[in-house]
Amino acid sequence: MKPMNRLAVVALALMLVLAGGSTAAQEPIKIGAFFDLSGPAAFIGTPTKLVADMVVDKINKEGGVNGKTIELIIGDTEGDPAKAVNIAKKFIYKDKVAAIIGPTRTGTGMAVKKIIQGGQVPAFMTVGGDPVIMGGEKLGPFDWIFKSPQRSSVAVKRLYMYLKEKRLTRIALLTASDGFGKDGVHWLTTLAPEFGLEVVSQEAFGPKDTDMTAQLTNAKNAKPQALVVWTIGPAGSIVSKNKAQLGIDLPLFQCHGLPDPKYIELAGKASEGDRMPATKLMVADALPDSDPQKPVIEEFIRLYTEVYGFHKQFPVNTHSGYAWDAIMIVADAMKRVGTQPNDLRAAIEQTKGYVGISGVFNLTQEDHNGLDVDSMVIVQVREGKFVMAD
Repeated sequence: MKPMNRLAVVALALMLVLAGGSTAAQEPIKIGAFFDLSGPAAFIGTPTKLVADMVVDKINKEGGVNGKTIELIIGDTEGDPAKAVNIAKKFIYKDKVAAIIGPTRTGTGMAVKKIIQGGQVPAFMTVGGDPVIMGGEKLGPFDWIFKSPQRSSVAVKRLYMYLKEKRLTRIALLTASDGFGKDGVHWLTTLAPEFGLEVVSQEAFGPKDTDMTAQLTNAKNAKPQALVVWTIGPAGSIVSKNKAQLGIDLPLFQCHGLPDPKYIELAGKASEGDRMPATKLMVADALPDSDPQKPVIEEFIRLYTEVYGFHKQFPVNTHSGYAWDAIMIVADAMKRVGTQPNDLRAAIEQTKGYVGISGVFNLTQEDHNGLDVDSMVIVQVREGKFVMAD
């Protein structure tokens, strides 16, 4: 081969290597994101997906993760644990995602927990219940599972602090029979003695039930000072309406999953005065300028409403920031250590001082949520809006 031909071959080979390297560098980072985009919890899952798109768009416009863009692989669980399992397997073994965001509800979260543990892909869930990040023989390890909404136990503590402050010591519980409700009743009964509270009645209802008058009547007969309800979705509003219809003159407290304009819309005037723990997102205007979350929340609201216009169909609610925080924390960990699974999992677990929508996150090996009671406020329905409770 002539010297010039050899040089041409070498130059061509070098160009191919460089081109291959350039292509590899430009390959996006795949993140699986599955939510209830249809089914009974679509009113939560759909806007969560929109926020996931919004935050990924923001990250990519700001340079991505170390020069690489993020690509979301979307899945619809339909609220079905079996479908959630199939999607999780697809994410891990076919799509080869670097991380997983979601799902929406505690039941589907528990269904995929073992799959994610076995696949060893970090997952940042947007579910309300604690079992996904609780261990032990019954619930299994949670090394690869994190979650962005406050723990149910934290929400219960924040609510009980308020009840103690108001000297409401006798309470009746009305809880949904699903995974989220069962998690709630566990913490409501376990933590009550710590706050000097007496549970005088416990009633359960199906999350799809349309009438809770029997449970409310039984609760009233136990002569409580307050009613505490633990559910998400329309059921909470139905309890509020039934209470008003029965003429029960007792304060009603809902869980941290219900601060949502939809709750007020469904319950109507019956919701006036109802109180519940919530993220600070629900009362952003009332936050002091000294609160480190305030500018972060204000930017989120600006993007959500003014730039993307999501509020026209899905008004801002307490769930709105969950996907934002989950993806931001995962992306920050990727910037620090890359996408190798073990390194990424460890980096997420070592997150400290991340100022998010739902609070300031400080994760540890034992706590894969990282939020405490100071991340929550008690809100109240007043004249058809959520405000800081008195």
